[in-house]
Amino acid sequence: MAASFFFYDLETTGISPRDGRIMQFAGQRTDMDLKPVGEPFNILVAITPDILPEPDAIMVTGITPQDTKRDGITEAEFIKIFQDEVATPGTIFLGFNTVRFDDEFMRFTLYRNFADPYDWQWKDNRSRWDLLDIARMTRALRPDGIKWPFAPDGKPTVRLEYLTKINGLDHEKAHDALNDVFASIAVAKLIKDKQPKLFDFLLNMRDKKKVAELVESGRPFVYTSGKYSNEFEKTNAVVILAKHPKKQAAVVYDLREDPAEFLDMSPAELVDRWRWVADRDKEPSRLPVKTLQYNRCPAVAPLGVLDKDSQKRLGIDLTAIETHRKKLQSNPQFKENIIKALEIMDERQQTSWVIDEQDVDTQIYDGFYEAGDSRLLPVVRAAKPDELQLLQDDLHDKRLKALLPLYKARNYPSSLTSEERATWDEFCKQRLFAGETKSRFAKFAKRLEELKATKLTEHQQFALEELRLYAESIMPADLDA
Repeated sequence: MAASFFFYDLETTGISPRDGRIMQFAGQRTDMDLKPVGEPFNILVAITPDILPEPDAIMVTGITPQDTKRDGITEAEFIKIFQDEVATPGTIFLGFNTVRFDDEFMRFTLYRNFADPYDWQWKDNRSRWDLLDIARMTRALRPDGIKWPFAPDGKPTVRLEYLTKINGLDHEKAHDALNDVFASIAVAKLIKDKQPKLFDFLLNMRDKKKVAELVESGRPFVYTSGKYSNEFEKTNAVVILAKHPKKQAAVVYDLREDPAEFLDMSPAELVDRWRWVADRDKEPSRLPVKTLQYNRCPAVAPLGVLDKDSQKRLGIDLTAIETHRKKLQSNPQFKENIIKALEIMDERQQTSWVIDEQDVDTQIYDGFYEAGDSRLLPVVRAAKPDELQLLQDDLHDKRLKALLPLYKARNYPSSLTSEERATWDEFCKQRLFAGETKSRFAKFAKRLEELKATKLTEHQQFALEELRLYAESIMPADLDA
């Protein structure tokens, strides 16, 4: 099975994969030399009446619900194309910020439609990668040969549309999925051409086992992440403090920072300093630690990649780093307190998710299916609409039982019985309108009015009107004023 890249991008109804939906999927396969293979994919996915898009997202993409309903296919049809034609053996999925954004939307879409949410990224020699952190690390460590942009506020940035513009790469329409795919391929070619050694190194380092080996060696290493400061190109020299007790991950310490003030803090005090606050200038300095997840293709490299120019550009003093590392090493209690602090934060986070997790659409991470249910997933996808109800008793996982009628209603609405139609209509009504002023619809309507009062382009005005008309079209008769 020959390896290939598949560059892809999504346009969605919002930023949350738990509540949002894919509206446009675009992708292009290339060989390992980044030459296109086959025709591109450009698919609209029809949204269903239980979904209200976030108006701000539509203002950016210009894709309206009416566009998807007129030209789109169902999620079930999209998943079949994805599994049969896109997720072929040996595929390396990548794009610009796909690991943190697009991949999550794909998982939730697969989950809702009775497909395995994970095997498309590991089974049959498949894997994933992400251009965003590749670009960040290239700028930080090996910037030569590439023009690097700055945002309007003067801060360094690697936003796709800025990178393509300053380097004279074609990017006709930003935030259109297919154009973003072609732009991503162009940026990948640029980095591979100008810095081939770093490109190939990071390609090989996408393997979580290789990441773990580097991180858990105990030696300092270079780590580039969007969580780090623009001042130093989002790149730090870090060292592992502890393996994460629950995830395939590690807690790492930023060795630029002297750990002295944190070493004697209690777990509760560490939690307080760990948390993010909007205005840190008015608060004590934040604890310089971060969770590094092995399976998210982090941009990491041995400390030896830091040549003198990189050290100067990134403000990394190797002598100070070694001094700080020794302080950490000589204080094992700090490591124990960090683990206890992490456990406190995980418990708080789980508690905060309890209300959200009542919605079966969001319960993807509640656990893996048992073998019997996993074997039934393709059976459900292959079943005719009138056969779906017969499978209800064969499913054991309560999530799958709850998803089955939703799967039928969303993908085969014309097949619903009168009783099923009434249940589906009530589900949509509760999902969008329950909660009065705090309901999804109330928040949607409020945002429409706020946007209406702003300066909009002609296309945005049209999109806003289309959103209003769409909302009216899904309004239940007993609520229609």
